[in-house]
Amino acid sequence: MLPAMAAKPEIAIVGPGRLGRALALELKRAGYKIPEIVSRGSAASKRKAADLARRVKAHASTSDCARLDAGLVWFCVPDREIAAAARRLASVSDWTKKIAFHSSGALASDELKSLRQCGAAVASVHPLMTFVSGSMPSLIGVPFAIEGDAAAVRSAQQIVRALGGEAFTIRKEHKAAYHAWGAFASPLLVAMLVTAEQLARKAGLSKVEAREKMLPIVRQTIANYAALGGAGAFSGPIVRGDAEIVRKHLQVLRKVPEATDVYLALARAALRYLPVHNRAELKKAIEI
Repeated sequence: MLPAMAAKPEIAIVGPGRLGRALALELKRAGYKIPEIVSRGSAASKRKAADLARRVKAHASTSDCARLDAGLVWFCVPDREIAAAARRLASVSDWTKKIAFHSSGALASDELKSLRQCGAAVASVHPLMTFVSGSMPSLIGVPFAIEGDAAAVRSAQQIVRALGGEAFTIRKEHKAAYHAWGAFASPLLVAMLVTAEQLARKAGLSKVEAREKMLPIVRQTIANYAALGGAGAFSGPIVRGDAEIVRKHLQVLRKVPEATDVYLALARAALRYLPVHNRAELKKAIEI
């Protein structure tokens, strides 16, 4: 059995992209030492690693010259690269007493099986948060889904608590559903909003005007959902059972076919999951 990790283990970050950058900065804020940032060999990746290393007072390296002296190695590379990155770094260090994390929302800790076979305890540790260029979210209050070997899970729970996040365990067979749930909460929500922008264009507004003018109602809707739940936050013609207005919507939506698909899918979801009036007439209105 692996020994218990120190309260504040040193943590090497593999991958200086948006997630790796956010985690490294938040880990440093929480009092963790980040001795090494490992990048790919491309010039762009090395520049990101060097910049991040300066921010957290770490050493920047590439995968072909990594030290990996830290007791914990956190892989923050794209999902499709996790297994290959682990295999590539398996011979770099003695993994017997190490812990390794990856942060894929969809993939299980088994992506790090090459390191597990070398003696490491491994886990998937995924923050349910969006990371984009130009934004640096705090991890305070953010849920982290954790799955893997017992020692690695314990270490992850300690680190998440230190970050101010909320750790919860998830079964590996549930990871894909969990990640799809997250997709609805952020990237697909953005897709819906940019689809709404296209409708605003038909009403004579620019995309910039549409975004600015939507923000008050979007913010209030999220606030209502947080305070009142889905049923309490639901408003508009569907909850009122106004089938004729829904038909008018669908007539204008013909000019934006993708918007029609989105509208119908969400209207059907509303009829299934939310309380509405005049359900029979609404079903007739959306059966196209």
